[in-house]
Amino acid sequence: MTFLRSCLFNLWFYLGTTVVALCTVPPILARRMGLLRPGWGFGYVYGWTHYVLWGLRVLAGTRWEVRGREHLPKDGAALIVSMHQSAFDTMVWFVLVPQATYVLKRELLRIPFVGGMLIELGLIPVDREAGAAAIRSLLKETDRAVAEGRQIVIFPEGTRVAPGERAPLHPGFAAIASRSGLPIIAVTTDSGHCWGRQAFHKLGGVIHIDVHPPMPAGLSRPEITARLDALFAEATRAQARR
Repeated sequence: MTFLRSCLFNLWFYLGTTVVALCTVPPILARRMGLLRPGWGFGYVYGWTHYVLWGLRVLAGTRWEVRGREHLPKDGAALIVSMHQSAFDTMVWFVLVPQATYVLKRELLRIPFVGGMLIELGLIPVDREAGAAAIRSLLKETDRAVAEGRQIVIFPEGTRVAPGERAPLHPGFAAIASRSGLPIIAVTTDSGHCWGRQAFHKLGGVIHIDVHPPMPAGLSRPEITARLDALFAEATRAQARR
């Protein structure tokens, strides 16, 4: 049954995503001609995300729930720093906050059709090989996102990490917090239990998204890093016991 459900969902996901990606071409061209207002893409990607998550629930039998939703902003600039276990994490924030602005690998902008949409959304690309220049670019884009009242979403582990495993935290999130003065809204998740990294099978069950109370603004970078590392370590130990 899991195999059949996974087949149906993967077909739903890839066919639907291909159609949506192709359909972005006309509005992207219209935007570049000045015929569409900035920000049109958020409504577009909101619909695509609901499409994918509906298929995940109905076809794969995977539900999701948010605990601590009251800590999420209804509008205005915010900094959300989340664990990253699954492709699920890279889309769900489009439906949880008004203007999710992901920090993502610059290579993703080269994906045909999809890359153009990512550019239109004003997401924050990072060239991980650029060293100090990457941090400067990240902070410049942070200023823009904060000025526009967006909710920045960053995965400090830098890659998907299996449940029960750890990865070192990259410093970009602490630099953003120091630059913006925004309190960190830390998030832990167990999404990898249902949607593993590069896994064909999507397992039925419940994905938990735990939104923790914001950390105080103005903490030093070492203290920010230590607090987040401890929080992620505690969640990882709990997941390893499952």
